[in-house]
Amino acid sequence: MPDRPLFLERASFHRRRLGDAARVLPVVTMLLLLVPIWWMPGVLSYAGGAVWLFGLWAVLIVAVWALHRALLRAEDATLRADTPPEDPDAL
Repeated sequence: MPDRPLFLERASFHRRRLGDAARVLPVVTMLLLLVPIWWMPGVLSYAGGAVWLFGLWAVLIVAVWALHRALLRAEDATLRADTPPEDPDAL
């Protein structure tokens, strides 16, 4: 029987899922950029298309910022979970 745990710790699992979300975000962005143009080319022409493009760009900036902050917090939680607690009586 291996010494490794069967399941990942919560912090490590959360960090991995956030990393997966960071990898999927460009694909989702490309779909959000192209699918409405394919479905409604007349509605999203010129001004409507510009509003859609820059609105999506602004939402993407906020999403990347939030994902970055969540990844930093998850990384800190993973590092805290991996370090053994200090024994105050050992000093």
